[in-house]
Amino acid sequence: MPSFEHLRELLDPAGTVLLTIECQQGVVGQDSALPELAKEARSSGALARVARLVDAAHESGVQVVHAVAERRPDGRGANRNARLFRAAERLPVQQLTGTTAVRIAPPIEVAEEDLVVRRLHGLSPIAGTDVDPLLRNLGCRTLVVTGVSANIAVPNAVFDAVNRGYTVVVPADAIAGVPAEYTPAMIRNTLALVATITTTDDVIACFKGPRR
Repeated sequence: MPSFEHLRELLDPAGTVLLTIECQQGVVGQDSALPELAKEARSSGALARVARLVDAAHESGVQVVHAVAERRPDGRGANRNARLFRAAERLPVQQLTGTTAVRIAPPIEVAEEDLVVRRLHGLSPIAGTDVDPLLRNLGCRTLVVTGVSANIAVPNAVFDAVNRGYTVVVPADAIAGVPAEYTPAMIRNTLALVATITTTDDVIACFKGPRR
């Protein structure tokens, strides 16, 4: 874990953006296409911690970006080049544009100033989406990555952000994947090599703390 002073320097609100990944009703909500993942996101407290981080960001003037995965009803532009994509086409809940499934899930509150970026293809919330140019236009230097899943989208986002020159902070208790034991192992053996690993409480304290 970094020192609090170092973390506070990284998380200067003027240069920090909070990214939530696939915290949408069709993924982590009560009627999820992925009930095992939804259960883990909720029972672990990760989703509630994402909501706390979003609230703290709103109060502190930190920009929030919500990354949502969706597909057109006709499937145009969607990937079919991996087993994951083909399996998703057969799920009883589809992440279709304009439906409840692609709305941000409670208890996360979306403010008017938040940005919502929707992607129709791929595995990453950053590569091939509007997230990177938006971050640059916002003056982002540090990206706080939260959400699901620790199996695929979260590491994709971390790697893509690091490759694009951002400093990445991951509150380890505000991401979730399946099975439960996979997430801490992935953080320890992979994300800790490229990102600053911390906790929700420490990020919130940095957001709310006094500035020099």
